[in-house]
Amino acid sequence: MEETLQDIDLPGLKLFRKGKVRNVFDLGDKLLLVASDRISAFDSVMPNGIPDKGKILTQISLFWFDLVKDIIPNHVISADVNDFPIELQKYKKQLEKRSMLGKKAKGIPVECVVRGYLSGSGWNEYQKSRTICGIKLPEGLKESDKLSEPIFTPTTKAEQGHDLNITFDEVIDTVGKETADFIKQKTIEVYSAAAEYALKKGIIIADTKFEFGFVDNKIILIDEILTPDSSRFWPADQYRPGSGQPSYDKQYVRNYLVSIKWDKEPPAPKLSDEVVEKTRDKYMEAYRMITGKINL
Repeated sequence: MEETLQDIDLPGLKLFRKGKVRNVFDLGDKLLLVASDRISAFDSVMPNGIPDKGKILTQISLFWFDLVKDIIPNHVISADVNDFPIELQKYKKQLEKRSMLGKKAKGIPVECVVRGYLSGSGWNEYQKSRTICGIKLPEGLKESDKLSEPIFTPTTKAEQGHDLNITFDEVIDTVGKETADFIKQKTIEVYSAAAEYALKKGIIIADTKFEFGFVDNKIILIDEILTPDSSRFWPADQYRPGSGQPSYDKQYVRNYLVSIKWDKEPPAPKLSDEVVEKTRDKYMEAYRMITGKINL
């Protein structure tokens, strides 16, 4: 198998945050975001990664940031390593195509989830209560049904464990009405523009999540957007409501872990070469369909 970049080691740089996939470094007035090839499932990071995954996610995010920049500005300063500060040039090989220099924003502590289709935890909640995050939905919907309009279904931003669904009133209590109204409106606007574009390329974006932050008292989009890690991408030509859908993401990984009856407790098992290869193919297919580019 091809090599993967699991650990991002940049000696001399201050680590700001390490997530399941990304390492974020503090450059004083800016941040350096680097996407590794790590892959997680069921809240655990797998011992082996997916070759080029970090590059694919970064390039997809950059495409979307550019597409929706007139709806809301974003944190990207540059993704060209040649533009990065001099002290980063020695890490060029590690950073190429998988990193971006971003504005340092004060993060808003809400995961801004938007759903255009009924799936995942939203489907589970609907079956119990006919609601999602306090939003009443019509009777008789099936799994994967398209909703009459996209809905804002925010969650908490948990440092550990699962994010929890919250109502819009709870978002107002957390961040204030003006900020809550703004992030809800922009979440739905960005999703709607991206979903319309993706559908023309043969992909349904069933749901996704965004993060926002303040820079100079203005709200901008931060982190990653509209990747197979943060969204459900379905092939439009295979869409059949009434059950779960095939998707351009970690489906092979999850299916494999279920098939070997892993108990979902760490340590996670090593992924087979076939699962790694098929998962990479899915990520690349999404990249090609969305960006129109053949290679990274």
